[in-house]
Amino acid sequence: QVQLVESGGGLVQAGGSLRLSCGASGRGFSSYALGWFRQAPRKEREFVAAISWSSDSTCYSDSVTGRFTISRDNAKITVYLQMNSLNPEDTAVYICNANGRYNYWGRGTQVTVSS
Repeated sequence: QVQLVESGGGLVQAGGSLRLSCGASGRGFSSYALGWFRQAPRKEREFVAAISWSSDSTCYSDSVTGRFTISRDNAKITVYLQMNSLNPEDTAVYICNANGRYNYWGRGTQVTVSS
């Protein structure tokens, strides 16, 4: 069983930055994509960014392209999301995801951006 644990969320002013971390337990991630989704109050869960575990191939949603950067550390089995130029529309629970043979989700970490 794979477990995903997020950290790094918090309260930040508009224009500020945060870096989220997602630590994963388990093995067999070479064929997986690791990424982030987010869910704001009364909104559907939406895709944010993803990265291949075996390469640096990445993809981003249109709303975060140019502001967010996803990266990984295979040795630490950790994926990161560097978030810059945050705005109140980025306020949401950010949820770590591992997608491959199976699909795993973390519990999420709250990001709140004030005006």
